[in-house]
Amino acid sequence: MSNHSMLSLAAATLMALGVPAAVMAQTAEAKAAVDAGKAAGLVGEQADGFLGFVVPVADPALKSAVAEINAGRAAVYREAAARSGATPEAAGASAYINAVQPRLKPGQFYKPASGGWVRK
Repeated sequence: MSNHSMLSLAAATLMALGVPAAVMAQTAEAKAAVDAGKAAGLVGEQADGFLGFVVPVADPALKSAVAEINAGRAAVYREAAARSGATPEAAGASAYINAVQPRLKPGQFYKPASGGWVRK
């Protein structure tokens, strides 16, 4: 499942909690850059619900894309937390466990809460 599909599922889950869809907005360019970064092993999913860099990256476009998507995720987590009474950190961790982790593709990287980057 693509990053976009994972975010769509996360958005549907969060919308069920009353989080507006507009908060999940991201540009097509950011999505494409992150998808390419994941395919190249540069970008991975973290247990906190955010994207991270598997290795140091110099590409400003990729850094900007990750920052854009992470900002959107942060807004969603804050909104979900406000509606549920949880913390934004708990909302991000829940999104990772329920929407992101189960859909990681073979070869993609993820970073569990317990340690370093792992390739699925």
